[in-house]
Amino acid sequence: MTLEDIKAAVDAGQIVHWANTGYVVHKDRVGQYLITYVPNGSCIGLTDRCGHQLNGKEAEFFIARSEDGAENPCSQSRPDGQGRGAAPGGAGAFPLGRQL
Repeated sequence: MTLEDIKAAVDAGQIVHWANTGYVVHKDRVGQYLITYVPNGSCIGLTDRCGHQLNGKEAEFFIARSEDGAENPCSQSRPDGQGRGAAPGGAGAFPLGRQL
C-alpha cells in the first residue's frame, strides 16, 4: 500500500496493519498517523519526520479482511499468508493515553 492508500484507508475507518496483526496504523487526536504495537502500546510515526518516507515497506501494509474482522478481530493475517498471529486483546486494544 502506498502512503496515500494507508491514510485513505485509516480515514475511512478500515483497520490497517503493518507486518502482522500486532501492529495497527491509526490517526491520533492531533492528526498524526502512527503505527502502534498493540501488546505493549509503543508506537512510531507512520513516516519519517518529513512525512514522505514510510517507516516500513509498502508491501508490508495491509487492510484487515472484513469477513474475519467482524467475527473475530484477532484472526486477520496478511493477504500473502505471512501473518504471524494475533495480538492479545484484539486490533483495537492499544491504550490512547500512551500515544506520543
